Amino acid sequence: MVKIIGVRFRNNGKVYYFNPKEILVKTGEHVIVETSKGIEYGKVVMDPREVTEDKVVKPLKEVIRKATPEDDEKEAVHQSKEKEAYKICLQKIQEHELEMKLIEVEYAFDENKILFYFTADGRIDFRFLVKDLAAIFKTRIELRQIGVRDETKILGGIGICGRELCCRSYLSDFAPVSIRMAKEQNLSLNQTKISGVCGRLLCCLKNEQETYEELNRKLPSVGDRVVLPDGMEGQVHSVNVLRQLVKVTIEVNDEKELVEYPAEEIQLLSRKKKGKSTGEKTADQDREQIPEQMADPDEDLYREIVESEVELIPPQEKTPDRSHKKPDKKRSKGNKEKENKEKEGKEAEGSRQIPQSQEDTKKQTKNKKSGPKKPGETEAKRSNHRGKGNAGKREN
Repeated sequence: MVKIIGVRFRNNGKVYYFNPKEILVKTGEHVIVETSKGIEYGKVVMDPREVTEDKVVKPLKEVIRKATPEDDEKEAVHQSKEKEAYKICLQKIQEHELEMKLIEVEYAFDENKILFYFTADGRIDFRFLVKDLAAIFKTRIELRQIGVRDETKILGGIGICGRELCCRSYLSDFAPVSIRMAKEQNLSLNQTKISGVCGRLLCCLKNEQETYEELNRKLPSVGDRVVLPDGMEGQVHSVNVLRQLVKVTIEVNDEKELVEYPAEEIQLLSRKKKGKSTGEKTADQDREQIPEQMADPDEDLYREIVESEVELIPPQEKTPDRSHKKPDKKRSKGNKEKENKEKEGKEAEGSRQIPQSQEDTKKQTKNKKSGPKKPGETEAKRSNHRGKGNAGKREN
């Protein structure tokens, strides 16, 4: 067994454990302890108690001594210096035009360094700011960027419940909080109602999460089929988690009625199906299975998805013929070159056919001169007739 006490260094800081040795201390008293940062001035928030060694984080530091009146005065002087350093740092931030918000200034008890806590949207280049502050205060300067939750914890405030913020009053660490907790507790998902002063989800959602999880295990889900104590079947309309009551919709004489029963008196018949049938999937399930990289797919990914859909078609169904579809507007360079070559080839063939068209026109002119063809007359007779006429003209 190891004897420990709880010490807090700031009004809203984390509680650290130390070995008091033979020093008698009580809650509310101040002590001087040794930490990894050096010698610090803290306040006892937990009376001495014994715990097993496996619950202690090693190495366990020891308490040096109780705080004397001189130590109390020195701490008061440091608090007044922190206000002056805060104003000077604000002025230097404006001179360098840095997009950062100064939150708090903290003096080390041995005055070997000064800590400046600030918030910013991204990374800040404060090298020149550190040089200016070091030249003014003649000591080591540390600038630490913190989050919005730590900012609210330092500044404090009043929550939507009308009480002091939990992180300011008693919380030492921030527990992870998710939107699933709000759904589990049947809370409105309105952002203004489930968010705290810091703009994040309320830390108090974690306080009752285990209780709601235990109570929800005993209740059916909305839409489930249940059997009532009188043997009638119905569908769950709504549930009251804290009172453990279930409202069920039943049919009486072709009319629907709403009745309420304790959760212990009803029996679950069947769960609500998420899809229309066992083989089908809901849109949410399909959306969950699609990777994030396919949220905005390019052409290659789109082709892969289309091919996977084609494979799912049963063998008896025939895929529609898409040959009549118009070609895509986006064509590759190779396709354009082929089309240009085909056009050139057609133009060359057209130019070759021009002499044939000229021969056709000559034949038509000859036919007009010879006159219309008589019925039963052949080409040979017409040629002989033309020959006789020409011979007569020559004799004359």
